[in-house]
Amino acid sequence: MAVRRFIGALVVPAAVVSTAAGARATAPPVGPLPSGPKATIVTHPGELVAVALPHRSGGRVWRIARAFDGKVLQEVSEADVGSNVVIVFKAGRAGSVTIAFALTKGETARALEARTFDIRVR
Repeated sequence: MAVRRFIGALVVPAAVVSTAAGARATAPPVGPLPSGPKATIVTHPGELVAVALPHRSGGRVWRIARAFDGKVLQEVSEADVGSNVVIVFKAGRAGSVTIAFALTKGETARALEARTFDIRVR
C-alpha cells in the first residue's frame, strides 16, 4: 500500500516551543505493527524534534506503541496543526531511541498503520 501523505520530521531550536509536559492515560498495549514508513533523525542534547502524523477519521488515533528511554528523548508537547498531529520531543542525553507510532481505533491493541522514527542524540 502506498503512503499518500508526507510524514514530516524536523529539528527546531529549543527556545521555539515551550516544554510543558502532558499527562498520559493508561491504555492497552499495542500489538504487532504493520510495516510503514521509517525515518532517521540525528540531533543534539537540548534540541527539540517534532514529528507530524496525518489525522485520520472514524475514531482512529495515533499512539506511541512501544516504550523508549525517556532519558534520551522526552515528549514535551502535542498539538493539532492543520491536517496533522504534531508531537514534540526534547533530546536529553546522548543515545538512540526508536519511537514507534501506531494508528488504532480508539485505545485498542490492533494497529491499523505504523510510523517509526529512529532518533539519535549525539
